[in-house]
Amino acid sequence: MRRRDPHDVAIVGGGVVGAACALALARQGLDVRLLEAAPPAPWSADRADLRAYAIAPDNVALLDALDAWAPVRDTRAQAYRRMHVWDAGGGDPIVFDADLLARPELGWIVEHGLLVEALWRALERAGVRVSCPARVSALEQSDTSATLRLDDGTSVAARVAIAADGASSPLRQMAGIAAEAHDYAQRGVVGYVRTGRPHEATAWQRFLPTGPLALLPWVDGSCSIVWTLPEDEAARVLALDDDAFGRAITTAFDARLGAIDPLGPRAAFPLQRQLSETQHRGRVLVIGDAAHAVHPLAGQGVNLGLRDVAALRDVVAGARRQRTEWEAPHRLARWARARRSENALAAHAFEGLNRLFSNDALPATLLRGHLLGLAGRMPPLVDLFWRRAAGG
Repeated sequence: MRRRDPHDVAIVGGGVVGAACALALARQGLDVRLLEAAPPAPWSADRADLRAYAIAPDNVALLDALDAWAPVRDTRAQAYRRMHVWDAGGGDPIVFDADLLARPELGWIVEHGLLVEALWRALERAGVRVSCPARVSALEQSDTSATLRLDDGTSVAARVAIAADGASSPLRQMAGIAAEAHDYAQRGVVGYVRTGRPHEATAWQRFLPTGPLALLPWVDGSCSIVWTLPEDEAARVLALDDDAFGRAITTAFDARLGAIDPLGPRAAFPLQRQLSETQHRGRVLVIGDAAHAVHPLAGQGVNLGLRDVAALRDVVAGARRQRTEWEAPHRLARWARARRSENALAAHAFEGLNRLFSNDALPATLLRGHLLGLAGRMPPLVDLFWRRAAGG
């Protein structure tokens, strides 16, 4: 690939979304530079990564187009064919079934580390220039380019700079883009467990007054858990020994899959909703966690980030077909408005669900389980919910 000065795109952040963005734009023929502050931790087959994602079908297709899906699928990934969601307060469940939705599967559970490793290997094959370690210390913008000053004294100029550097995003802040945050005062406890009964390739989620508990099917019959709890309760649960933790989670899950035993270490991460005021300012775009963080109850965090990437790829492809400038301000602004709207809608919808289900107020307790069951008995509504979750 012929190197140009400035680059077409400089992406800051080489996680799942940043690396996928670099690949997607490079495959559109753009000259892409990826800047990452620290090399990713090596993935190991000997232990399961505590960070696991439920990847939706549209994003599986994106990763496949980037030559990054097959290595993940063929190494270690678990398809899920059903989703079973119910409320501890009563009522019928809502069930999503791949057969009824005419899908081979509803999605895949994958490990963060393995996915990042596959994406970085694809970067090498695609000829993307990666600078690591590289930390951005300053940003300068003109009408035609963005210049990133690095802490080693060098600089990188590009027609467009993209912030994919996490929720605290230094580049977003350098661009003068504010982000509004709401702390849920909850933590997500994660780990792996063994259940007494088979998981049936089903993603299970039970809503409790303290927050949802999800058991996601994993390889060898085990499950990945995401247990949302108030901060104090999360600390207490993390401090339990394995036997006590197993009893606690079995009770919380109503023994739906029999006795539950923990496998390996556990961890917890703070939960918040965060939205940047815009995903575009001047020559800077903001994607992934740098632009939006959402409650994990619907498993949409990384999916929304990858949809930022797919939408930007489509902008570039459309402009190239029309032989116009893909980075024209009106095109970037249109992309940003559409993505900000989609991400804000998702973030507030998930927050509303969390508020409705994560409390023990009598009116909500009496109503929510029955509403969930009613929705589950309406196939068009189930199909609508699924298409939204799957990016359709």
